[in-house]
Amino acid sequence: MTIIRAAKPEDAGCVLELARNLATSFVVEENSFARSFISLLSTPDACLRVAELDGVVVGYVLGFTHETFFANGPVAWVEEIMVREGCRRHGVGRQLMAVFEEWAGCRDAKLIALATRRAAAFYQSLGYAESAAYLQKRL
Repeated sequence: MTIIRAAKPEDAGCVLELARNLATSFVVEENSFARSFISLLSTPDACLRVAELDGVVVGYVLGFTHETFFANGPVAWVEEIMVREGCRRHGVGRQLMAVFEEWAGCRDAKLIALATRRAAAFYQSLGYAESAAYLQKRL
């Protein structure tokens, strides 16, 4: 049975491995990751949850809420979600998203948004609809 729970400091190694598998545009550096991981654990507007199967972290979701004008209040953004390759298509990502959606709803978020290159069908199966183009500029 998969358990979704708040990330703890001792999850850092497993989440680092997953984040390295997620990243396609950047190399996840261990020192930068460690600083961010510890900071995110105590950031009130951040949601960092892990999926644990048989005592092993097999996935995570990282997202945030922030205030907006256009939505008349806060919105939520899924920044990262990753499930270990052998655990995909078993409902782990769906469970992670459900927990994030509940977290965002408890913060009165008016919508949840995210960007994806490879998983549009997954998000559409959860009720998400294409809304805008995602653009980026590296600094």
